[in-house]
Amino acid sequence: MDFNVKRFAADAGTFLSRAVQFTEEKLGQAEKTELDAHLENLLGRAECTKHWTEKIMKQTEVLLQPNPNVRIEEFLYEKLEKKAPTRMNNHELLGQSMIDSGNEFGPGTAYGNALIKCGETEKQIGGAERELIQSSAINFLTPFRNFLEGDFKTILKERKLLQNKRLDLDAAKTRLKKARVADARAAQLNSSPPPGDVDYAVHFSYMLNFLHVKWLKMWTEELKKAEQELRITQSEFDRQAEITRLLLEGVSSTHAHHLRCLTDFVEAQTTYYAQCYQYMVDLQKQLGSFPSTFSSNNNQSSGSAGAGGAGAGSAGASISVPSIPLSASLPAPVAGRASSGFSELRNSSGSRKARVLYDYDAAGSSELSLLADEVIMVSSVPGMDSDWLMGERGSQKGKVPITYLELLN
Repeated sequence: MDFNVKRFAADAGTFLSRAVQFTEEKLGQAEKTELDAHLENLLGRAECTKHWTEKIMKQTEVLLQPNPNVRIEEFLYEKLEKKAPTRMNNHELLGQSMIDSGNEFGPGTAYGNALIKCGETEKQIGGAERELIQSSAINFLTPFRNFLEGDFKTILKERKLLQNKRLDLDAAKTRLKKARVADARAAQLNSSPPPGDVDYAVHFSYMLNFLHVKWLKMWTEELKKAEQELRITQSEFDRQAEITRLLLEGVSSTHAHHLRCLTDFVEAQTTYYAQCYQYMVDLQKQLGSFPSTFSSNNNQSSGSAGAGGAGAGSAGASISVPSIPLSASLPAPVAGRASSGFSELRNSSGSRKARVLYDYDAAGSSELSLLADEVIMVSSVPGMDSDWLMGERGSQKGKVPITYLELLN
């Protein structure tokens, strides 16, 4: 490998000159060229953008992946440029556990069937969460990371170069100032030599001053060189300041780009939460569509409690959703009267008033949406499923699930 001694010496001299200038500035022994106010404001804005971009990125990663160990593992895989192993998230793990336990208890039982339905919904929510993480990583975190690892690193590089150019400029100003002082002192001494009748001490002092001036003349001989160097360093400093300014002004476009990324992130969250809500609403309707199964399962559990069936009864009663039938939460005589009331209504051609127990959103045009505590008229239609009645509110008609109703006398 070629080693250029002259270049190495020049680089070492430049580094030493910058170090001396920087030290003298810190000690207050040298003047410092200040950047213009606009450039300083741009530098402050870029630092502020970098600080908050890092903070937002970190908190977003914590939101999307709360487990710090998993985040560290994913970071290591990313640095090693390897694909991280695919793992189930918490919703998917819960869903799989529910499905497995539901199959163990039996899909034909109320509790087992409900567990399977809940497990499938939890896995759907887990899939939606996975889509949210993937979308956020591509459309939100990646642009933020690209700014920190790309644009801002370029800004730091040019800013450091600007600092070096400023030190070179101030060092050239210092050298020029010293050369001018030396030249002025040499001119003063040469114009007034000591008289001939002075004593020896005066002559000795003059000789020392003369030698000192000779040494200072080394600066004066390079006065023109120093002036030329100052012009060159000033030009390089101005050029680097302009380059840095253009890069810093690009932070405004970075803010505009990050705004679009933020909008994409909000849309991804909106989609995720809307999917989760719809999944849970559908789950409620599914659980509310088989009240007779719940009723028979609860009766069976209570009847077999003395024979060791108390565990199954308590498990069935632990499901608490708005679609649980009235008979599951009332004393046995009241529940019996409620069930017999619906049976009588189905066997007759009349109508009865009923109070709505819970809010219900219609799944289609054939159903009627309900509000809790409102009173509607209900009747039975031949051929209709036993879990449904025809509801009527003014001019509105539609099917309503009996599990959401309480017949009034």
